[in-house]
Amino acid sequence: MIDPPRWTADEFKRDIAEATELFRRERLEEPLEDYLEAFDLYQGNVEDLFEATVDLTTLDKSALEILTNADLLNAFRYLAGPPISQDDLKTVAEADSLVAKRLRQDTDAVQSIIQVIRVGLDRRRFPWVGEGREPNEAEKNAAILASAALMATQRVGTKRRSLGKKVLEGLTEGALTGVGFIKVPSRRVQTLADAPEAGHFCGESYLGNRKADFIVRLWDQRVMPIECKASNSATNSVKRLNNDAAAKAEAWRTDFGVRQVVPTAVLSGVYKSHNLEDAQSRGLTLFWGHNLKALTDWIEDTRIFDRHPQ
Repeated sequence: MIDPPRWTADEFKRDIAEATELFRRERLEEPLEDYLEAFDLYQGNVEDLFEATVDLTTLDKSALEILTNADLLNAFRYLAGPPISQDDLKTVAEADSLVAKRLRQDTDAVQSIIQVIRVGLDRRRFPWVGEGREPNEAEKNAAILASAALMATQRVGTKRRSLGKKVLEGLTEGALTGVGFIKVPSRRVQTLADAPEAGHFCGESYLGNRKADFIVRLWDQRVMPIECKASNSATNSVKRLNNDAAAKAEAWRTDFGVRQVVPTAVLSGVYKSHNLEDAQSRGLTLFWGHNLKALTDWIEDTRIFDRHPQ
């Protein structure tokens, strides 16, 4: 069987430079309208929250109204510094659910949630709350604008990450179908016999106990799980590549055999060379979204072994 490619440090540096330049170009060309639209939306939500709570001075009295309105609840979570996610809010408040129907029946949970935000309230943005007074107009406007900016920045960042991954997945799927692979329905692959047949692939599916974006059966019968990883910073890349994709690679090779699976990641964005070298040394095969020909060329090379010798 032909081994998957292993890249040198110089080759990694070359591809990192190209991927980073593409990332810079995309960011510079990204429309400002996305942020401004999100800002306007969230400014309105924060203003509504201020109105419902008399500038945050009646949180207890307005608790149920806040928590049963999706827009108000979202703005409410951003009163904390730093903001708290819905999952974390449930956990810290020991609340079973944030569903409106449940909250209407559980006044203890409602008060517990309000207390979590009150304790974590950002006193820089909302100094009047802790001082037990009403805000002046300048304080109120500054707090609303700061909160809207915080929410809009988070929204755009999440959208960027989601869009980057979706684009990368689309490019990868296009590359596979472009060399004749056929997409079949997703499935749970508990043993290698459950994987698609040679020349076929499926979308997001479980291989063993871990999910892959694609599961491909190579021409030589090996199974290639592919993870698509778009990174917007070298720091972020450690989590997505080394702590996630490389960890999956080690688990798959242990569970299914080093000679039977070729764990792979297709990358875009910003990475550091030493992190790529670490992931590669742990059994993860790496390709780039800007050079998917390297991926399809290697896949085509496995055709040599697509038949057992007579």
